[in-house]
Amino acid sequence: MTIEEVQSNSQSWLFFVKSSFAISLLAMIGGIVFMPADLVVKGYLAITALFMVSSTITLSKTLRDEHESQRLIHKVSEARTKQLMKEFGE
Repeated sequence: MTIEEVQSNSQSWLFFVKSSFAISLLAMIGGIVFMPADLVVKGYLAITALFMVSSTITLSKTLRDEHESQRLIHKVSEARTKQLMKEFGE
């Protein structure tokens, strides 16, 4: 099995996703820095924005891991079913 068979996303899609994330993060930081508000309000928004980014990354990783685990369970189940059918057919 090659890397191309395992990886389902193209290089251009990966570039788009990474650059979109970087641009949105920079826009958020710029908006907080240049917002006409007190330093306490800016600090609160910065901390909550960082928490939102980290929780989004954690959520996406967890959902991906759950999906991959379900795929593995289905592959094992399918292999067992094929083995049972083969043994039953003999």
